[in-house]
Amino acid sequence: MLRLAFILHLFIGSTIAGSAMVVALVMGHDTLTPILWSALIGFIISFPVTWLVTKALYERG
Repeated sequence: MLRLAFILHLFIGSTIAGSAMVVALVMGHDTLTPILWSALIGFIISFPVTWLVTKALYERG
């Protein structure tokens, strides 16, 4: 289960972090600090999302 979670986190983490960066840029925060903070927050938020997706995949199979 842990191996699948690591693989899924590569994709889920980059997607959520990238989306958070786009949101920061659309809001007008175009300096380095807000973009890095938004990427970090998106990366941290992706941990529970990855856990839920991994758990759902294991319950199906």
